[in-house]
Amino acid sequence: MSEKFGDDETRRRFLKGGTAVGATLLAGCTGGESGDATTTTTETTTTEATETTATETETTTEETDETTAQSSYSVSIEPVGEVTFDGVPETWVANNGSWADMGIALGLDAPEGVWLPSRYHTQYYDEIPGVSVDGSSVRKLWGDSGVGKEQFYELDADVHVADPNFLMNRGKWEESDVEEISTQVAPFFGNSIFSRGYPWHEDYRYYSLYEGFEKLSKVFQREARFEEFSSLHDEFQSKLSSVVPAEGERPAAATVWASGDEPEKFYPYIVGEGTSFKHLRDLKVTDALANTDVKNFYESRGAIDFETLLEVDPETLMIRGQEGKSAEEFRNTVVQYMEDHTVASELTAVKNGDVYRAGPLYQGPITNLVVTDRLARTLYDADERLFDPQRVADIVNGDF
Repeated sequence: MSEKFGDDETRRRFLKGGTAVGATLLAGCTGGESGDATTTTTETTTTEATETTATETETTTEETDETTAQSSYSVSIEPVGEVTFDGVPETWVANNGSWADMGIALGLDAPEGVWLPSRYHTQYYDEIPGVSVDGSSVRKLWGDSGVGKEQFYELDADVHVADPNFLMNRGKWEESDVEEISTQVAPFFGNSIFSRGYPWHEDYRYYSLYEGFEKLSKVFQREARFEEFSSLHDEFQSKLSSVVPAEGERPAAATVWASGDEPEKFYPYIVGEGTSFKHLRDLKVTDALANTDVKNFYESRGAIDFETLLEVDPETLMIRGQEGKSAEEFRNTVVQYMEDHTVASELTAVKNGDVYRAGPLYQGPITNLVVTDRLARTLYDADERLFDPQRVADIVNGDF
């Protein structure tokens, strides 16, 4: 595609055939399903292997990877349905770092905007030679009143990689707003894969990280890069199996969210499905909170204090909300504060020096490799890297 999609009529053709807002799009909001759309709620296994679902049909161009499509092609994803593209999108918006990172893995330029750039941790790319993203160039879309429609008009992207149900349930949008932006600007294409804790997502399927990644590779016609990443991921998983200790030898870890240098309250996360927990599942981390009276943040939205943590007294404490810090900065602020705290200093994890950054909420293929490798070496004393950063760089740059 050599020209940016411009007039309204072109944009309407851009999503012909698929994103009927009254059909599969609203399944998660209304609790109902349209008569002419079939939605499967069968969830995939916790392994992140790619699968082809029999209920989905996708038509892609005959062009090879990296070749601009000369004819229209269609890709489907729930809850949006089938979206037909008249050309390969050039500019895009992503809802969070999961999808943004997938785009970087495919060799794309950074998205024009994401909901919260502060949670899109572009410093992970420092681990990959020759791959970088200027986080300051990514526009923040989420404000006090959610995401404004005017921003979509201003950015004028070719595709919005976001779950429209998220906007309607968390961003105060109406169905008419989604339809307006879909037809007047560009289609939505996405699914809220990072968490499985939203009740409005119960009526349509989730995707694993690599299932979502495969979908996005079809949108941008870069399936070859996806296949290379998928192979790399399989190799990475096999290396993990030799690092992870037997079940009885793994330390019990509590995962909590705490921001700031001197946290006093913590939002507890029970390890579950969703891409935000992929690194913890792959490392088979024993969840110290799972069989306690502590309620999952996604259910209660409640916080706990040091006294409650002391009752659980996990062997390892993993803290989210600290990814903006280096390991040294984390030790010199949060960990030091806990060591000097009257109650926190009594925690076994604090006494033994087993307080770590827990990894981000939003993970794409590159981010997941980096944080899983980091945590494997932290928790299990793996003595070498479990993936080759240069190979990641080669895939991103198309050198394979």
